[in-house]
This record gives sequence, C-alpha cells and structure tokens, in this order.
Amino acid sequence: MLSLGTLAFAAPWALVGLASLPVLWWLLRVTPPAPRRIAFPPIRLLLDLRPKEETPAKTPLWLILLRMLLAALAILALAQPLLNPSAGLTGSGPLVLVVDDGWAAARQWRERQAAMVDVIDRAERAGRRVILLTTAPLPGGEAPRPPEPMRAADARLLAQTLAPRPWPADRQAAAERVAGLRLDGSANAVWLSDGIEGPGAALLGDRLQRLGGLQVYVDEPGGLSRLVLPPRTEAGEMMVPVRRASEAGEDRLFVRATAEDGRLLAREGVALAPGRRAAEARLELPLELRNRVHRIEIEGENSAGGTVLVDERWRRRPVGVAFAGTLDASQPLLSDLHYLQRALQPFAEVRIGPVAELLRRELAVLALPDSAMPTPEDQQRLQRWMEDGGIVLRFAGPNLAQNPDAMVPVTLRRGDRQLGGALSWSQPAPLAEFDPASPFAGMAVPKEVTVSRQVLAEPALDLNQKSWAKLADGTPIVTGEKRGRGWLALVHTTANTEWSNLAISGLFVEMLQRVVSMSEGVTSAGAEGVMPPLELLDGFGRPRTGSTTATPIPAGTFATTVAGPRHPPGFYGTQQARRALNLTQSVAEVAPLAALPAGAQILRYGTAGEVPLRPWLLVAAFLLALVDVVIGYWLRGLLRVGRLRPVAAAALALAFLALPGQSGAQQAAGDDFALRATTETRLASVRTGNPMVDATSRSGLAGLSTILGRRTSIEAAEPMEVDLERDELAFFPLLYWPVTSEQPTLSTQAVNRLNTYLRNGGTILFDTQDQGIGAASAVTGGGMRRLQQLARGLQIGTLAPVPPEHVLTKAFYLMQDFPGRYAGGQVWVEKLDDRVNDGVASVIIGSNDWAGAWAADGNGRGSNAVVPGGERQREMAYRFGVNLVMYALTGNYKADQVHVPAILERLGQ
Repeated sequence: MLSLGTLAFAAPWALVGLASLPVLWWLLRVTPPAPRRIAFPPIRLLLDLRPKEETPAKTPLWLILLRMLLAALAILALAQPLLNPSAGLTGSGPLVLVVDDGWAAARQWRERQAAMVDVIDRAERAGRRVILLTTAPLPGGEAPRPPEPMRAADARLLAQTLAPRPWPADRQAAAERVAGLRLDGSANAVWLSDGIEGPGAALLGDRLQRLGGLQVYVDEPGGLSRLVLPPRTEAGEMMVPVRRASEAGEDRLFVRATAEDGRLLAREGVALAPGRRAAEARLELPLELRNRVHRIEIEGENSAGGTVLVDERWRRRPVGVAFAGTLDASQPLLSDLHYLQRALQPFAEVRIGPVAELLRRELAVLALPDSAMPTPEDQQRLQRWMEDGGIVLRFAGPNLAQNPDAMVPVTLRRGDRQLGGALSWSQPAPLAEFDPASPFAGMAVPKEVTVSRQVLAEPALDLNQKSWAKLADGTPIVTGEKRGRGWLALVHTTANTEWSNLAISGLFVEMLQRVVSMSEGVTSAGAEGVMPPLELLDGFGRPRTGSTTATPIPAGTFATTVAGPRHPPGFYGTQQARRALNLTQSVAEVAPLAALPAGAQILRYGTAGEVPLRPWLLVAAFLLALVDVVIGYWLRGLLRVGRLRPVAAAALALAFLALPGQSGAQQAAGDDFALRATTETRLASVRTGNPMVDATSRSGLAGLSTILGRRTSIEAAEPMEVDLERDELAFFPLLYWPVTSEQPTLSTQAVNRLNTYLRNGGTILFDTQDQGIGAASAVTGGGMRRLQQLARGLQIGTLAPVPPEHVLTKAFYLMQDFPGRYAGGQVWVEKLDDRVNDGVASVIIGSNDWAGAWAADGNGRGSNAVVPGGERQREMAYRFGVNLVMYALTGNYKADQVHVPAILERLGQ
C-alpha cells in the first residue's frame, strides 16, 4: 500500500498506467473526427471519385484533455485510493487478531465488530492470512482449539458470529495460547480490548508485542463498562451500588428495578462527579413493591455486569412465630407474641401457628417465644430445617429456666438470674457494646435498655465465640451456634417486658432485622443436593432459558460459587426455590486498562475509518465517457439541437443511476426486494435501528413462520425487514412494529406510505414492549408514549380492547388472552365496520413482546425466557401469532355465523 498523508492506494501498481498518457495524447491529436454528412442527392455522382490526397484534421485540444482526464480517472480507480487509510500491516507473517469477548465488551459490541471487519479487510488487501483469538473462556470450560491461520473471508464470517460472554476474559490463558503460536516471519498483532484492566493484561500485551507490531484498540473513557452490585437494605430502602472504570468527566446514569413480569417498579438517577468511580442509587419502594423486584440494571448498559438478579435474599422474608394457644385480647401487652409481631411487621411477613404447621410453609426465620416450648418431635423437625439453612431464634423465660432442653446453642443453668435472687445484681444491667465479630456489630446501644432478669449460660471455652451480645457485666444476653447451613440463636431474656425493656426499644427491631437478614431467604427441606440452571444471562444481560453447557451448583457451595463458563450468571434451583448467581458478586471493581507495552500503537473505537474513493472515481469516469459519446455524436452531425435535450436528460439519468449507493443501487435493491417479497408469502418487521430489537424481531417472525408451516396451510418464507422511509409496504399482509425509544420521527413521505398501506387493507401490530405494563396504563408506558409520538399523522380510527367475540379470539385457535414474552398487557384493536377492509382492523396495539416469545434458536428451543407462565405461555403466544396471521389473511371469515356450529363442535371435543 502506497500512502500519501491521508490518501493511500491499495493497488499502487496500477498508477504505472499514468505513464501511457503522453502516448494517448499523441493518438488523440492525430485521430480526426468523423466527417459531417449532409443529405444531398447529386453527391452520389462523386462516390466513385478518389481524392488525390487525404489530410487528417486535428482533434480539438479541449476534447483531448477531456479524454486524457477520463483515462487518468480510470487508472486512479484501478489503483484503489483510500481516504484516511488505516496503518498498514507490518511484518510478513499473518495477522494475529485478539478479541476481548468477555462481559465488559458487550456495551460497545457493534463498534468492536466494525473494528474486526476493518482489520480483516486490511489483511485481505495485503494478502495475509488471519489468526483469530478470543480471550473469554468457552462455555462449559471447554478447551479451545489450537489457533490456525485462515483466509480473511473465513475470519470475517467467524468475526460476525462472535458475541460477548457473560463472564470475564481470561487474558492469562490467551497469553499462553499466543506464546504457543509458530509463525513464519514476523506478524502484525491487533488487540481489540475491552478497555478494562485485569489479570494477565500486561503479559498478553508483552507477548503480542514480541510477534511484531502491536496495535491496541481501547474505548473512550466515557465508553468503558459500568457495574451494578447486589443491593443492600437500609431503613426500608434498597441501596444499589454502581461503579465505573474511568474517573474522567461527569457520568449520569439511571438504575431501573423491574418485576418478574417486566413491569418497571422504580427508576432513579445517579450522578458520578469527576474523580468519583462509585455511587449509590436509592430506590424508595414500599415493602410490597420491594418484594416484587426481580431485576436491577443500569439503563442502556446491556451487559451482564450491568445487571443484578434479585432472589429471596433481598425480599421481605416470611418469619414464623410459634404460638399454640389463643391470644388474650384483653391483655395483649403481657404476651410475647404481641411484641414479636409488632417488631417484625415493618420488614417481614409474619406467620403465626404451631411449629409443625409453620414448617410446612416456606420460612426464612422461626421465632420461638418461651410460651411455645418445642416438643421432642418439633425439635427433630427444627434440627432438620436448620441443617437445610433455616434460622431458629428462641427467647428465654420461666419455662426454659425451669426445664432447659437441648434446643439451645449453649448449656444453661437451671433457674434464672433475677433482682434479689442468689445470682442477682443490685440494679438492672445495661447492654455492652457489640463485639466487631457479632452479627449486631455497628449497632448503637441505647443506655435506657436494661435487663432485670436472664437465663445464665454455663461457663465454657467457646462461650465467648458464641456470644452475640453481652450485658455490661460480661454475661451473654444473646448467643448463637451454627447448625448445618443454618443457625440456632437464643435471647437469654423474654420477648415481652417481664424481664427486660428490650422488647419496647428500637434496638429490638434492629436486632430482629439483622437476624432475618442473615437467613438465606425462603428455604425448604429440599434445598440439599444440586441446583440446576433455571434462567441464565447472556453477555448482553438478556435472560435465556436452556443451556447444554451450564452445570448445576451444589446447594452447600452456592454462596462461594463464582460466575464463570461452567456456572454462568442467572437463576439456579427451581421456580419455587431459586437462587440468583450474579457476575458482580465476584467482579466488584473496574479500572481502565493501563498495563500496555511500550511502543504499542493505541487506537480508538468508532473513529472515522477508511473511505474508498474507487466508486466515486469510476462514476466520474463514467460521466465523462457519456459526455464524450454525446460530443462525438455532435461532431459527426448525428445530433440536432432539438434532439440534444432528450439525449442529455438520458445521460444525466444514467449518470444518476450509476452513483454509488444512490439511485442505481437503490433501483437494483428495490427490484430484488420486490422480487423476494412477492414470490412467496412473507411476514415483515419494521426496522427500528436497534440491532438487538431488530434481531429479536427477525428471529421471532422466523419462529412464527415455522409454526405456521407446521400447523396451517400457510407456507411462509423467511421474514423480511422493511425501512418505512424507503421500502414498498404493499407486498406484506402484516407488519410487526416493535416500538423503541431510539426510533426517529417519521417523515411526511413515510407517513403517507403508511396511510396508503393501512387504507389498502394492510395490518400493523404495534408492540410497545412495555413489558407487561399494557396499553391500559399507557401513561406509564415509555413505549406507548413513544408510539403516540410516532403515530402522529397516521389515519388510525378509534381503539378499543379486544372484545370477547372478536375474530382474533377464534381465527384459528379459540382463546381469550394474548400473552407474549410477558402476560397481562391489554391488547387494543381498531373499531371498524365490516364493510371496511373486510372487517379487518388495520391497527393492533399491545405490549407483551410477542417476538421475544416467538424467537427460537437453531434447535427450535425458545431463545428468551417467558414469564410468568413458562413454556405454556410460549405456546399461547404462538397460538396468538397463528390467529393474527390468519386474521390478516382471511379477514372476517371466521366471524361468519355459518361456522358457529363447527366451532361449538370443536369446543365440545
């Protein structure tokens, strides 16, 4: 490649043709123009006469210059000039392309793929082979194949199939693979990094530098990935920590909390000032809504690191209070149950009943007041329950003091210590400060909280380790012991005010809240064994069901399990008892990539790439050739002045059609588009510009087309995408339009095209994808608000919810609900007279993300999780799709009363 500043030639050998221009000058000078012919009948008498001498006329200088310019443009085009050329490849060996494809690469993945293609194109022009390495481990921990050189075309196809993994990159292993390369000659190494510092980064850069020249692509500081960490509860609010890699500039982001059905529960902004890399979002949610939080994410981050899944550990947990008798309503202040219930209600769901009955339900903590002494059978049940992860919190009292049993964490003395007794103190004792190792560490101890009576523990070597709280004289007031995966704790005083005023203090509420937070959440006796993968996240933070590479996690080691290739982030267990494994439980901090070898060339993603000038030079040469043809005809007298205008217009039209990327290409593309759309029945989706949404739409319509082919007589071919500003819509009976916030406002031309489509019988399914919010609450749905903006100018009639007898409910399947990936959203249709468009509504609006439910992978399995109904809901989504297509194709055929008997017969079957 020959480079001249910002201009380069990919085929500089073609410039040798410029040396032929002097010869061309001489040839054009001596070649006369054709004689002008005039129709004159007597001239036929002179045809047989031979002239004595022929003198050639000279070609006009301006025509010579025009033709030399045309030849020069053609020669320059063959040399393939490039504006803003990328740096050429060094060395003589292959191109070694290393790509970071861990979670941190997901945010700017489109820019990374564009950089991959650009680098591979450079290798193709240089005739180099390509070695492509990725740094993220393969799913399931599978060993990667040894890297081998491949053709640039094969490397380009492989690069287009790459997607980020939901775990960190392993640059240490990648460096070992680079060290094992055996190359002929020096190579050019290009590292498409994710911009995040990590183990092995310096080693990888050093080994790539040794291969030859090294170019490293990094993100702008504002484009580096960000993290959201698991939340913590503080004063009834969810505090969500967020982290960013760069300290440069101010960064304002939004944290979203959504329910399992996708409904938005909270959205809070967080501002990171220059110099700060950490902040917290405060989500103020009522307890009822906080208990429904399923997912917390950074808006627009679209990565596994920007997503946190929430399970029972962060929800309002059920706490059982054992009570076998009846509460004396006339004297509630004397009951242990009254104080426990009042203290637990602000943060827990309180369940009251006998021990055996409570253990049949899901519980996080079981409180045993002194009035509910456990029977031997209850003790056995409680022991098994604690081994599975439950927490038992006992309170002392007269019953336990006189009849201590084995269900205590420490050995107790018979009797109790009270004022005036043998082991008494002169005045009520206050509490001591909590030990740093205590579960209550950091809590302030009010001076007014005192204890006048307690059950004492026998001295023992491990008594100090088991003491969670002590009185000022050093005697334990709360003790605890690990039992299996759970805990057994004992408060050495009563849960009412008989022995202490602790029960009426704010400290009592805080201590109970701390004990409940120690629990694993809802735990059942089936928690032992292994927890299979239930719903996993991909590199973009999207949920996926089904995995052949993820392995179950032993329940006993779940708390220490790190998300990775064998255990991707997601939910594990069962629908009834599931646990969330988040990437940010182990990846808590991010920092910019710093350890790069000296001499490495640093490049940025998204910078202006090469601009090939060859198409424009060929167009210019073509235009000059047309002009030369016209001039030649004119010099020969073949063009009269009256005929010059249509010839010039035709030449201009041909020139316009030849412009690269303009009308000529558009005409060819339009013909191909029309041919594909009309030769077979196809569904179509509206292109939004969001690659993830558009890919889901294509996959969803492809899955629906497969279902149509299996269950109906419709043989739908591969779906197509339409550009509302350019493509013809009349070819498609149904358009699926996912509404996103990034879609630009429609032009007048697009609005007119859509109105024509709707008037002529076309049907559009608008999917606002408000994730279950539904059109019934349109004021709260961001997609619905955007749809209202996009639909301005469209001729849409009055909308109403789908009535029970609408044709959509019986076009093929009999159904009343229309779920998609989410359920519960209202579906609206346009109210029409049967005389208009055969009674088919031109507009249908919903919010259930139908394409997400229809989408399937290569094995026919659903690509996205369907909540809350699972595969049964996916089946109903397919049935809605079949009804929708039949409705768009057959109109109100099913509404004809002649078919009512057949429908009733099917109902009876």
